[in-house]
Amino acid sequence: MDMGAALRDLGVTDDVLTPGEKEQLDRDGFLALEGILTAEEVSAINERLAELTAAEGDRAGLEVHQEKGTDRLADLVNKDGKFEVCFSHPRVLAAMQHVLGEFRLSSLNSRAALPGEGHQALHADFGQPVEPGAYEVCNSIWLLDDFTPENGATRVVPGSHRRGTMPTDELPDPTAPHPDQLQLTGRAGDVIIFNSHLWHGGTRNQTTAPRRAMHSYFAHRNLPQQLNQQTYLRPETYNRLTPAQHFILDVTSPA
Repeated sequence: MDMGAALRDLGVTDDVLTPGEKEQLDRDGFLALEGILTAEEVSAINERLAELTAAEGDRAGLEVHQEKGTDRLADLVNKDGKFEVCFSHPRVLAAMQHVLGEFRLSSLNSRAALPGEGHQALHADFGQPVEPGAYEVCNSIWLLDDFTPENGATRVVPGSHRRGTMPTDELPDPTAPHPDQLQLTGRAGDVIIFNSHLWHGGTRNQTTAPRRAMHSYFAHRNLPQQLNQQTYLRPETYNRLTPAQHFILDVTSPA
């Protein structure tokens, strides 16, 4: 199995993304894909995430990261087949191929910004600047609630992935509003792709309900994964997945 064969098996063809969508992803660093999940799928995923959050308690998210003011979960690849769509959907995979070329899943996590919380400094998801076009990481936000200006929708600085700098190189206070920032709003069931070298950050949830999302985060195949999928892979997970999905995870056998 190679990258081309895996993507073909998962339905990725040259026309899965339009030329205009590819151009926007190149220029702005982000792209909204509307209606990827149905309302029924969103409801089922939210229900399962709530069950996992309650069951894992204060250990929730420990496999990767915990964050004050949020509910986080990690290693979702192993925790329900409902989450497979996040590393298998052809529109999402086509976007990852366009940005990264050869890639693999780095991690699959969820993040719910709690009321009054969730604000982040502008940051990039890579430790150093890269030259335009030499991208190493790319993320996808799976909206499980409507993203609005009030409930903590992610802010981005369009085109900043092409600057070849980090926010801390240019900004005296990366937590402050940026004059060029915009918020990535959308409906539950949408997926927003963003080049992870793009300056971005969560904003404060000013509502009385959590703002929920999943993140399937991909990286070039030569980079370490945020969560080593081979180390964590459960036999039942391996057995339910296809060879193409194994390739996207970069796993060869159960852990």
